[in-house]
Amino acid sequence: MTKRLFKLIFTVPHTSLEVCKQAVFSAGAGTFTEGKYSEVCFETKGKGQFIPGPGAEPAIGAVGKVVKAEETKVEVQCVGKEIVVAAVEKLKRAHPYEEVAYEVYAMEDV
Repeated sequence: MTKRLFKLIFTVPHTSLEVCKQAVFSAGAGTFTEGKYSEVCFETKGKGQFIPGPGAEPAIGAVGKVVKAEETKVEVQCVGKEIVVAAVEKLKRAHPYEEVAYEVYAMEDV
């Protein structure tokens, strides 16, 4: 039986890029074709923005102030739901932000 494919997308400050990529890779994300390819991802540089609200403990910036941060968007394929779940758990532990911005999509083979 073929496992379902998922796409995990997350943003991370440039300074934490490698540690977050290694975290998701260690869960098996970015590995496919029965292990013929590993640590596969796509990166896009950009700028993120947010305002930490009352009660927040931001890793950068200050509560109530606009924060603009140089970040990288990482897209990585996961083969099997167990891999994407484990990758998200490891990403959350490795990421410096209190709230991690990530998305997970089920993929279709057409």
